[in-house]
Amino acid sequence: MRDWIEDNLLGKVEKPLRYQGNEMNAVHKDWDSTTLRMVFAFPDVYEIGMSHLGLSILYHQANEEPDCLMERVFAPWVDMEGMMRENNIPLFSLESCRPVKDFHGMAFTLQYEMSYSNILNMLDLAGIPLRWWERSDDDPLIFMGGPCAYNPEPLADFADVILIGEGEEMNLEFYQVWADHLRAHGGKMNKKELLDEVVNIPGVYVPRFYDVTYDEAGRVTAVTPNHPDAPRTIVKRFLKHMDNAFFPEKPIVPYLDVIHDRAMLEVQRGCTRGCRFCQAGMLYRPVREKTVGELEEQARNILCNTGHNDLSLTSLSTSDYTSVDILLRSLIAEMAPRNISVSLPSLRVDNFSMNLANEMQKLKKTGLTFAPEAGTQRLRDVINKGVLEANLESVARMAFSSGWSKIKLYFMMGLPTETDEDLDGIAALAYKVIQIGDEIRRENGGKGPSPQVTVSVSGFVPKPFTPFEFEPQVRGEELRRRQRYLRDKIKHKRVTYHYHDSQVSYIEAIFAKGDRRLGQVLYRAWEKGCKFDGWGEYFYMDWWMEAFEECGLDPEFYAYRQIPYDEVLPWDHISCGVRKDYLIREHQKAMRAETTIDCRTGQCHACGACQDLDVKLDLKGGWLRVNTNAVPQD
Repeated sequence: MRDWIEDNLLGKVEKPLRYQGNEMNAVHKDWDSTTLRMVFAFPDVYEIGMSHLGLSILYHQANEEPDCLMERVFAPWVDMEGMMRENNIPLFSLESCRPVKDFHGMAFTLQYEMSYSNILNMLDLAGIPLRWWERSDDDPLIFMGGPCAYNPEPLADFADVILIGEGEEMNLEFYQVWADHLRAHGGKMNKKELLDEVVNIPGVYVPRFYDVTYDEAGRVTAVTPNHPDAPRTIVKRFLKHMDNAFFPEKPIVPYLDVIHDRAMLEVQRGCTRGCRFCQAGMLYRPVREKTVGELEEQARNILCNTGHNDLSLTSLSTSDYTSVDILLRSLIAEMAPRNISVSLPSLRVDNFSMNLANEMQKLKKTGLTFAPEAGTQRLRDVINKGVLEANLESVARMAFSSGWSKIKLYFMMGLPTETDEDLDGIAALAYKVIQIGDEIRRENGGKGPSPQVTVSVSGFVPKPFTPFEFEPQVRGEELRRRQRYLRDKIKHKRVTYHYHDSQVSYIEAIFAKGDRRLGQVLYRAWEKGCKFDGWGEYFYMDWWMEAFEECGLDPEFYAYRQIPYDEVLPWDHISCGVRKDYLIREHQKAMRAETTIDCRTGQCHACGACQDLDVKLDLKGGWLRVNTNAVPQD
């Protein structure tokens, strides 16, 4: 099939290399010598999927197992999809160009709610029935994981299995049970028996093994197991020690430019800053660090095996890595003579981060990005951001003094308790940064380019497992008013203002906090043509609203409702380790604009993420088990 596709289709599409396969370090395994054959499905285009470190980790980890084969598939862009449907070409994997339907399983990663319609479209393009009760034993097992899996209910109709937690920790156990099942059944699947087996694996959620009940108002009253082995609560799996975790040192090198076209090195996982809007900061607790020696070795191997000339140190807050200064100086000293740059994608607004930025980019001053998130100190305290205006002023002064000329500032709009005064603060901060830049330039005799500031504002979306999961989203018309209000406040010719579509954020909020009844809405919206909803040119709000109306569900119920603390949430049967009483306490503190200090200072806030491990930071680097009894210190 590959030859026909190359000869007849690829020359007619916008980016044929999206579908070519055969990249450097791609894994090609013998089909007949493996027991379990899976395809990793990323529900967006190649450039986005190949920038995702998780794909690289899980793909190579699976292929390290002699009995497993994993290939890749991405959502084909509309031009390619059109020709595939016209020529009856089913969705195919990149490595072997086999139809996806030939594999035992299809693994979807759930990174963004607005990609859900692409999941349905990819299943349909593969010739796989969309809903689990429509599929037979001959169809692939559809399993899912990722951050959005912590509220899996909107996808309950479409998934056979959902894996809760970090894939490196649990996937091989899942694959082993699956492969043993295939061997026992002559290479065939009996899905009923297989699900009876895998439900016993900690972290495995089988949606069909749970019944959901609702009250007359449409609120969830209970999520109850209907299978004798299904646990009442599915607890996430997570790695205990990062140095022992699988990490790919021969990642695939894409043919074309991707979003993050560089070598990526994960220095730590998790964050203890406690920003109340940040879902990832809660899901990936506790913080676990790699040692400097391990990271240095991984960096050498990745660069040797890929030829990349840019190495990015990644994590939720890389400048919080205990030994970041030691690691950076070591890597720069080794990489600079080879013209390899080292970058930090996430910088804190403090002097230490500025020193790191200068160390990394001594030769080329491009742009710096910081995220104050809110325009006033009161609102930054509400969200527990831990950033002072003085921090931003200081770091801006250092940046301009060091030769930088462009600074980008990220903010959110629609945060709980936000007022127009907080929006005024966004404009004031941007003007203050420009003023500082102009002062530095005058001190330097007017040399160099004029300072420029970009203000990027996104609509706040309340997410599960955050202290703001109880909060409503700001209504669309009010959010648009605030966007216009801020636009009218920012008139400086060297301050650029960008904001995101509020309608997309509305649908995102609905599916972020929705229940399994939304499956019918998603199905109906897909039937109408919804796909690539995260791409502005293919988002059609009217289709979504029609789908809600036809399914008899009110979208405002999901997005615009204040949720009381004692209400059963659609995801209450899933545990990310952070306790609900902690989230409630943090929400109450937010309403009082009280902050919570970083638990790395030694004060435990009893969030529950460390569970029976109870960990503290060893200042030489890494996390160690200790015997302590965590109690609230607030």
